[in-house]
Amino acid sequence: MTTCTMDPAGQLENLIAERVGPQRFKVWFKNATRFTFADDFVKVAVPNQFIGGWIESHFSETIQEVAEEITGRPMEVAFGIDAELARSLRKKQPDSQVDYVANNPERVARQHKRRGAPPTGPRLRGRFDDFVLGDSNRLAHSTARTVADEPSRQYNPLFIHGGCGLGKTHLLHAICNHLRDQRPELTCVCVTGEDFTNQFVYAVKSGERDSFRHRYRPVDVLVIDDIHFLANKRATQEEFLHTFNAVAGQGKQVVMASDAHPKLIGHLSESLVNRFVSGMVVKIDPPDRSLRVGILRQHAQRMHREIPEDVIEYVAERFSSNVRELNGVLLKLVALADVSNQAITPALAESAVRDLVQHTLPVLHLSNIEAIVSIYFGLAPADLHTSRKTRTIALARGIVMHMARKFTNMSYPEIGRHMGNKNHSTVILANRRIAKLVKEDGTARWMTPAGEKHAPIRRLMDELESQLGQTNGKATSAT
Repeated sequence: MTTCTMDPAGQLENLIAERVGPQRFKVWFKNATRFTFADDFVKVAVPNQFIGGWIESHFSETIQEVAEEITGRPMEVAFGIDAELARSLRKKQPDSQVDYVANNPERVARQHKRRGAPPTGPRLRGRFDDFVLGDSNRLAHSTARTVADEPSRQYNPLFIHGGCGLGKTHLLHAICNHLRDQRPELTCVCVTGEDFTNQFVYAVKSGERDSFRHRYRPVDVLVIDDIHFLANKRATQEEFLHTFNAVAGQGKQVVMASDAHPKLIGHLSESLVNRFVSGMVVKIDPPDRSLRVGILRQHAQRMHREIPEDVIEYVAERFSSNVRELNGVLLKLVALADVSNQAITPALAESAVRDLVQHTLPVLHLSNIEAIVSIYFGLAPADLHTSRKTRTIALARGIVMHMARKFTNMSYPEIGRHMGNKNHSTVILANRRIAKLVKEDGTARWMTPAGEKHAPIRRLMDELESQLGQTNGKATSAT
């Protein structure tokens, strides 16, 4: 067990810097995270969903290992949005994050070539028994459970989409865990779109394509999370198309998840889109109030804490975006009660989450808008925060700013601060430009690897707003 005179959060930060290296720490952690310990949990506060999602995917195990080393007991990692961190980000930090993401597949290939081994898949955490059901996720849960019980029989492929932190990955992991427990004779491979890309790049550079294909094509169940990561990657898309055809052609099961509907993933080949929508496409919506209450109760049980019902009701009433944020709010409340040696009461809850109620909800909503728009244009959410002004980025950034004014109560300065510390006048001009284009029923134009693409701005906006859940419709099925 590591001993040090500084507080646990400070120890955690220093040890993470040692483990991940100075470059990665500077890009992803410095000025972008804040750590808090509470019972058997460590909360990682982040400025937005993109940074939180990347850290969760790539560094959560490192954070967990270091936290357990410091405390000497098992720990779990929870993520939450902190609006203040969005203001403290350096203006150039999003630029470096975009560069890091763009170069990541090649970097990973070089690393693993030196190590002589391909990357491994994610740790499977979710199970059906600990998935809290509600109207917003019942259909997704039912189809996932059907696939887990009888792969390839009814929903093949199964494509689950929805915003960040709504339970897509949980269901994918639950399918794999169920199969490993109940059908161990079946081969189930679970991987993220990014890992599939990294492994393919490694296989190409190391001359091991046959080994790569043998890893994926003979499987009984292929599960791919964050499939939108394949956008804008032609060679990887072609390889995945052959992989999909090989698996499905043998009557085997394919399950995928994405933050967006297949038809709204930019720079994705028509062949892939057609195959993705050929089975069951189901959406997970944000949790309603009763589901939020159930999620908070479950999380309180996992923390082994007695949380009064009126406190749970208070938190559920004021936070509605996603599961991760609910858990992060509860963790902050418990940590505050422990530090101040106070009982958990509605008054303490109001004090603990006052700044989050005022700032986080709009920021979370803006993060959802960013995710949908960036996927549509084949960008990373961090692209929208950069100083870059290509035609595609400028259009996507303007649409996000316009939708933020339309669907949130954020002011122009708040939107600007969140999107890379832009000046409020930049937000005003972008909003006016998109509003004028919509009013005149103009055409939006942007660049893709295949050349210029264009679409009526009203139709484009309708598609994006529908994806955000501003219109009805929870699931579609196409044959």
